[in-house]
Amino acid sequence: MFGLEPYHIGLAGIGLAILIAFWLPRFISGREPAASALLIVAGFLAFLPFPTVREALDPVAQPRGWEIMAEICVIVGLFGTGLRIDRLADRRQWSPTLRLLLVAMPLCIAALALFGWFAAGMTFAGALLLGAVLAPTDPVLAADVAVGPPLEGGEHPVRYTLTTEAGLNDGLAFPFVHLAILIAGAGMINWDMAGEWVLRDVVYRVVVGGVSGAVVGWLLGKLLFDWPRHNALARTESGVIAFAGVLLAYGATELVEGYGFIAAFVAGLTLRRSESSHDFHKRLHDFSVSLEHALTAILLVGLGAILPLLWPHFTAANALIAAVLILLIRPAAAWLSLAGTVLRGRERAVVAFYGVRGIGSIYYLAYAGHHVELTNEYELWATIAGTILFSTLVHGLTAGIAVERVTGEQQTGPTVPPSNPVESPEAPR
Repeated sequence: MFGLEPYHIGLAGIGLAILIAFWLPRFISGREPAASALLIVAGFLAFLPFPTVREALDPVAQPRGWEIMAEICVIVGLFGTGLRIDRLADRRQWSPTLRLLLVAMPLCIAALALFGWFAAGMTFAGALLLGAVLAPTDPVLAADVAVGPPLEGGEHPVRYTLTTEAGLNDGLAFPFVHLAILIAGAGMINWDMAGEWVLRDVVYRVVVGGVSGAVVGWLLGKLLFDWPRHNALARTESGVIAFAGVLLAYGATELVEGYGFIAAFVAGLTLRRSESSHDFHKRLHDFSVSLEHALTAILLVGLGAILPLLWPHFTAANALIAAVLILLIRPAAAWLSLAGTVLRGRERAVVAFYGVRGIGSIYYLAYAGHHVELTNEYELWATIAGTILFSTLVHGLTAGIAVERVTGEQQTGPTVPPSNPVESPEAPR
């Protein structure tokens, strides 16, 4: 009489898992990132009795669905992250971010690749892909360490560095993903291939991503605030324009073979410079955050749902990779890269340790699985899932408290947001 459709089971399970994951932390803490690990666990429990749902979500058999879902989630998060930045500040404040991007991230990729190759017995291409997939920090799950929303300030150097790093390193990890795919497809790499990779995947695509994002962000600013001046779009209450801006920036950039992740962040950053004191920026940001939270919750529940598929492929080596990255490689690489910057002592330690892993890693692995035949793909997915779960537990439950202590902020109750110092919207940019 009653048919159990996997689609309806999926909808009910996702809804139940999200409600439980966001409800339970209210008894202990008001911090949303605390729900991230619970979303994964709730997804695991909700779909444990329904193997047909797990099979439909198999990331190895259906990588394209995971790729698209994670892609949209990341670009929305990156655009919203760009909108958060009230001040571009000076070179001194950007120095820690550049060090993390240009020194720490390549060190993380190299260390993970060598560890996977020698210690875990992976192929060189697989180990390099693992490093590229896991090296970038996540703009979506790192909300508790990010700067405040537009016009609300809270741009302490620790928050500023972690926010800008997360906004840019997803796109800057892409060249290494392409390199791993190139090696996996060809079986080797020669000087000609290496030169083409540098010119196309490193130089051209990064530059085009930045330029395209700046152009789209400027155009959005004009459309919102200046054209037509007497009846500008900013006079509306519609935050959906943020989503339109994301799609335009990302899609237009990808059409000309640039990195859309970089474009999405730069577009948000550039748009924030237009009429910087206008409260419409906050509406755009709030809509972006709501959409980002919804997509992230669905992805994390889905990740929990497929854990029984991945569990047989999760070995001690996979667990060691996750632990070594979170507890040793990232902190050590970031700590070394931040030497001589404005960050000192505990500030430097907090920035080094709190590199949250998340949705970007899901996207990169799904992208690779869609474009090339991977060896031991289930093992790669098991490693990614284990690392994200470990990161959400270690970082999600402690990051807010650690950052508040080092920045001198206070949280007085479980449902009271951190009281960030409000900076003037007219502060120099």
